[in-house]
Amino acid sequence: MPQRTVLLVLFDGVQSLDVTGPLEVFAGAELHTPGTYRIRTASLGAAPVRTSSGLTLVPDQDLADAPAPHTLLVPGGQGTRRPARDPRLADWLREHGPRAERLVSVCTGAILLAEAGLLDGRRATTHWAYCDKLARDHPSVEVDPDPIYVRDGHVFTSAGVTSGIDLALALVEEDLGREPALTIARHLVVFLRRPGNQAQFSAQLAAQTARREPLREVQQWITEHPDGDLDVESLAARAALSPRHFARAFQAETGMTPGRYVDRVRLEHARRLLEDTADGIEEISRASGYGTCEAMRRAFVRTLGTAPAEYRRRFRPAVPTR
Repeated sequence: MPQRTVLLVLFDGVQSLDVTGPLEVFAGAELHTPGTYRIRTASLGAAPVRTSSGLTLVPDQDLADAPAPHTLLVPGGQGTRRPARDPRLADWLREHGPRAERLVSVCTGAILLAEAGLLDGRRATTHWAYCDKLARDHPSVEVDPDPIYVRDGHVFTSAGVTSGIDLALALVEEDLGREPALTIARHLVVFLRRPGNQAQFSAQLAAQTARREPLREVQQWITEHPDGDLDVESLAARAALSPRHFARAFQAETGMTPGRYVDRVRLEHARRLLEDTADGIEEISRASGYGTCEAMRRAFVRTLGTAPAEYRRRFRPAVPTR
């Protein structure tokens, strides 16, 4: 198996976890299967860099001297954004990025890739707080704000911070297989692995909290009773509003329709049961409000691109079902 060089780009204002998270994954893979990865860090002029949290990182070499890597990883952080951004970074990426066999960004590292023209015509994601900016500043990039990471050909972009670990685990699994990636995930005490199209936010985080108390109580009721009667008429009655008034007010105050909110809460409830319990698929479908296994399967495939049984296998391969 050929050794793959992984080059991590460092710069002032980088987010330290965007660097160390993926680095620990690839380093773990090298320990597990020696000779598979050669990990290097580089900065402009080989200068030490100060991360956004104040940690100083000393690179291995100058970017100017770095050979073309197999995997070029660009982290995010304050240093990717104006006025802190060094314009030479985009220039270097524009010249050297196309030489990498695999181009990867974590968090707002996607902004640097876009500045270098490396995301033109591609689908990409970044930290939720900067998706609108990325789309506005680079209209040639198809920005998807929902997934934790996106693959478009040989280009991989991921969302905020810890999603870089998810993406690195996915890359190791692609390179070496499932077992080494699972061993690394267990060592790091993280899941193997959140699917790339899993949403960046839970329903409770994605939706705004309603201003009015009756609507907030309905939100809480939905979360606590995913298997309940959650049609608009029943929820409206709980809020003491007409169905039409309730639907308008709920969307205005939370940013999503009642139906969409219910769908997300039920999916998250089912996911947690698949991850944390040994309950059977049929039992979970009832407890999550789907009623039937087929209804839950359709919801999983539509939203996560995988069936419940496969989702459980990815997250908890050793959990017996009953």
